This record gives sequence, structure tokens and C-alpha cells, in this order.
Amino acid sequence: MQEKPLVITAGEPAGVGPELCNALVGTRFEKRVVVVGDRRQIDERLEVVDTPFPVEVKPGEPTPANAATLLDGLRLAAEGCLAGEFAGMVTAPLAKSVIADSGVAFTGHTEYLAGITGARLPVMMLVAGDLRVALATTHLPLRDVPDAITPEVLDAVVRILDSDLRTRFGIARPEIVVCGLNPHAGENGHLGREEIDSITPTLDALRAEGMHVRGPLPADTAFTPAAGHKDAVLAMYHDQGLPVLKFAGFGHAVNVTLGLPIIRTSVDHGTAFDIAGSGRADPGSLLAAVELALQMAGH
Repeated sequence: MQEKPLVITAGEPAGVGPELCNALVGTRFEKRVVVVGDRRQIDERLEVVDTPFPVEVKPGEPTPANAATLLDGLRLAAEGCLAGEFAGMVTAPLAKSVIADSGVAFTGHTEYLAGITGARLPVMMLVAGDLRVALATTHLPLRDVPDAITPEVLDAVVRILDSDLRTRFGIARPEIVVCGLNPHAGENGHLGREEIDSITPTLDALRAEGMHVRGPLPADTAFTPAAGHKDAVLAMYHDQGLPVLKFAGFGHAVNVTLGLPIIRTSVDHGTAFDIAGSGRADPGSLLAAVELALQMAGH
């Protein structure tokens, strides 16, 4: 039986997404993907689901007038995955602000795909080689983070991370290191009480169920060899975990959305309007995202 292809959404048409997709030509992935995008932008050697944009696309000059078509393509890809037509989806970058300027309340791929697929709580994780960093909260102002890390949310995030490491990554008994929120993981309450009041009790309850969860550990040491992390690190907020991950593998890291009923991976960078159309975009992250999506589908 022929393997199901991955579907790739080409992303913001005025950004680097289309040329990243074209970089798949001549690779071992060329015949294993279907691209959703404007046929006029995509190499004729790639299979395409054509979603032509109504307004002429100029590299580096995005227009909100094309946002509705872009979102229609995302929906088409996700629904194709739900229907079993595709093995999973890979997303090239888009610009949240351009879509928001069109009048659509849009906070990102992750939340949009959660709405389409009915996922209650999507969890963002980035992967660079053997390093996996998941986030308890994502795109929040820093002042809102402590209130967002409730025992209920943390419990749900850890369960999703543990479950998807098993089912999507084939890890029989995942070991997860959890960062504290405050410096020194709160220093026994002297630098904040979130660890005492919320994080530690939640992790203790999960450990009592047999889950292999360590922490909360000070974030400044959680990523070091001394911490002994193995399968994933859970950071409390976006800029606590991702600087480490992107330092380790920027340009070749992969963004993975956990907690969805479908496989979704993405690049680790943005639309790069400044180099769009120049041919200088590095396809490394997209190639890694396709590779990881195929591995996850294999599990």
C-alpha cells in the first residue's frame, strides 16, 4: 500500500515559505509531500493543492487581502489530516500581524489548528536533535504567566507531554524535567511561592501515579548535563526554554504541536520578509520538520 503523503502549507506568500517548499525538489522528500499554496509560486515538480491568492504577491510585501485564502489553506490541510488523507502536516511560517490586520482574531498556527481539530489544550514543543523543550505557557505577556500556571493547567500539560512522547516519539517511559518558575525554583519560598503552592504538589501527584517527572528544578541548571535530563524539559514560559533550544539548533530545529489528534510540525523561524524572493532562505528547518513528521507518523 502506498504511504500517505505529508501535507505542507506554504505559509505567508510574501515570505520565504514558498521557496522553502521549492527546496524540497531533488530531495528524498519530493514524492512524499503535497503542498497547499498558490500553484504560481510552487515548483511544477511538486504536487500542489492550488489555493490562488486574489491579490498579486510581491516578495517582502505582505497584504492582509490574502489572509483569508491563507487560512483556508490551513483548514484544508488540517481537515485532510483528520480525514486520513494525509499522514500529518508541516507548516511554513506566516505573519500573525498580517492576518490580524485583515480583521481575523488570530494568535498563531497552534491555536488555530486546535480550534479546527477540537483539541482542548495544545502544547508547544521545540526539538533540536535529542533536545526537546515543551512549554507550559506560550504567547503571554510575562506579567500574566504566574496566574496562568494553575495546578489544573500544569497537570494537563505534563500528561499531554508524557502521552505524546510515548505515542508520537516511541519512548516507552518518558523522563521529563520540569523547570521552576522563579529564580532558584523559588529558593524555598524566598523568591516566590509558585513552586510551593502549585508546581511541586502537582508534580508529586503525577509521580504518585508512576509518571517519571523530575523537578521543579532551577531553570538555569535544568538544561545542563548535571541535571541529567533525558527525554524532555518542560519550561514554564516561552523565553525561559526557547533561548536554550534555539541556541542549540536554530535553523535546524522543529516546532511540534502536541495534544492534537493529528501530527503537526513547523519551522523554527519566521517569514524573513527581508530575504524573501532572494533565494537565500535556508531550508534546513523545513527539511528537519518534514523528517520529524515522517518519523512521528511511523510511530
